[in-house]
Amino acid sequence: MSKSQLLREEGNRHFQKGEYSRADALYSQALNLDPTNPTLYTNRAMARLRLSQWDLVISDCESCLGLSPDNLKAHYYLSQAQLALRAYSDALEHAYKAHKLCVAANDKSLGNITAQVLKCKKEKWDYEEKRRRRETADLEEEVLMLLRKEKKEAVVLSGEEAEELTREWEEKLRRVREVFEKAREKEERRREVPDWAVDDITFGFMVDPVITKTGKSYERAAILEHLRRSQTDPLTREPLQASELRPNLDLKQACSDFLEENGWAADW
Repeated sequence: MSKSQLLREEGNRHFQKGEYSRADALYSQALNLDPTNPTLYTNRAMARLRLSQWDLVISDCESCLGLSPDNLKAHYYLSQAQLALRAYSDALEHAYKAHKLCVAANDKSLGNITAQVLKCKKEKWDYEEKRRRRETADLEEEVLMLLRKEKKEAVVLSGEEAEELTREWEEKLRRVREVFEKAREKEERRREVPDWAVDDITFGFMVDPVITKTGKSYERAAILEHLRRSQTDPLTREPLQASELRPNLDLKQACSDFLEENGWAADW
């Protein structure tokens, strides 16, 4: 066994003990001896994730991907670090890449990676929703300010009709405020998840639905986990193999479109 392999194994032991800084140092020593080993970069990135060293995680993952572009762990860890830094679009892009690679490899980490996709979508939507609400509030205030200014000028020039004109302008301001308030209420009432988007195994929102031979769709990670325990259809209890599952592309697109406009549904 090479010196770099020995250092990596020692680093793994320290990682398992929760000694992440020590593991980081050992992985770094191993990389000095074997700088083209993709696994060492993902090992160190994993330790640095635990240490919340986001920029260093990104650097390690990018180095790994330069050597191994389809490295599942690198995309997954990179997504986590980017999300921590609020680079929402980049985080979602790499979460999707990790998910695609995980599906192709039938890797057991599919559930965790699916959760990361949902988390990226949720936080991206939350950020954009807060920005939208700020912009709406700013627009409301700007409109009301302009109306108040017009009201003041109109009342000054109205002479004897000032009292009546004041009432008219107050009514106009009230209607404008009512329009904005109704828009906010309508937005809140929209928060309902359609039944077709909910997985019947986990009751979570579906990201990558697959369809069984009976025509029932499930989240891929959920049905694969079920089939590892019991190779039967959850609905009919008839024999079912993973190879018999097919992607439900239309449902996948519908779920993606819904989540794009309703990111809160990721927490369903």
